[in-house]
Amino acid sequence: MSAERILYPCYFDATLQRREGRRVPKELGVKSPDLPAIEAVLRKMKVPYRLEEHHHPARWAEREGRLVAEWGGSKEDLIRRVAKRLGDRK
Repeated sequence: MSAERILYPCYFDATLQRREGRRVPKELGVKSPDLPAIEAVLRKMKVPYRLEEHHHPARWAEREGRLVAEWGGSKEDLIRRVAKRLGDRK
């Protein structure tokens, strides 16, 4: 049974503070992550997902969108796995 996990690009942005929405340590983050990069990682991981035009509550002025992934594990596990693969794409 899988659950929906919401991912915002700001979760992976090394230039942001935690209070601004970053969810990974700075060393795992990347500068200015975007939806296509996160999409590519999820595709490689074979994780089903869909795009939505919503914004992160802490960054309401930014219209960066979000991904809703079907993931059976914890959200933190998914975030860390995506972050590590995003870092490999640098």
